[in-house]
Amino acid sequence: MLARFSGFLVCAGLSSLLAGIGCGGRGLINPPPASPHVFLVVEENHSYSQVIGNPAMPYLNSLASKYGLATQYYANVHPSIGNYFMLTDGQIETVSDAFSGTVSHDNLVRELAKANKSWRSYAESLPGVGYLGGDAFPYFKHHNPFAYFSDVVGTGQANNIVPFSQFAADLGSGGLPDFSFIVPNAVNDAHDGSLASADQWLNTNIDPLIKSSSFHNNGLLVIVFDESVLSDLSHGGGHVMMVVVGPQVKSGFQSATFFQHQSTLRLVLSTLGVKSFPGSAASAPDMGEFFK
Repeated sequence: MLARFSGFLVCAGLSSLLAGIGCGGRGLINPPPASPHVFLVVEENHSYSQVIGNPAMPYLNSLASKYGLATQYYANVHPSIGNYFMLTDGQIETVSDAFSGTVSHDNLVRELAKANKSWRSYAESLPGVGYLGGDAFPYFKHHNPFAYFSDVVGTGQANNIVPFSQFAADLGSGGLPDFSFIVPNAVNDAHDGSLASADQWLNTNIDPLIKSSSFHNNGLLVIVFDESVLSDLSHGGGHVMMVVVGPQVKSGFQSATFFQHQSTLRLVLSTLGVKSFPGSAASAPDMGEFFK
């Protein structure tokens, strides 16, 4: 439970769930600048030390050096699925990657709809537009949290879940949504494949975005790992890499502030002008320090 006294958040209790949610939330003290297009790419299952400085990942490390790097960023929980939910609804909905239920809590889709903002989940190897079924390797459903939300299941919003192959077409046509959730498949997100393969995928698929006119018009990109290695239990899900990329991001900036996934959710929504934040994003530390 989080209680607010005299403008400060204090942690009550020492449960593992609280460790996953974290402490230190606050209001929008230093809000980020507005952006018309926000992109979130999620990679898999590696620690900060395995990624930063790794010569097998020259492209991602070049982004971390050129733009903004969070040096004290921690995942919320093991295994993956709870982190994907934290990134999109501010809660650890389950700790089972086999979860097959529907989630009705407030979430990113609901808040974007209320603000008349568009979104798509670009999932690599997704069997087809609007697919809400189970795993179809190398596509994993539990890496695509939008497939669980009641706002999506059984509604027209399901058509916003599309194969990643549509991303290049949308980028080329100027048809990108306000928010893009980008899910490499299990081979290319470092879950089953190597870090070198994940880095090459980013270079091939994300570098054209960064160099595009759409992105130069105040776009914002976040690349984050969902969780660290299973043996790393620090703050719930372990120490992971998170980089913030964009023309409004401070050059070569490093933040030593403690952040978790709920702050990324808050960043996504606040950058798009949304002022209502689901779950623990409502009290999460903002990330305005990354911006000029």
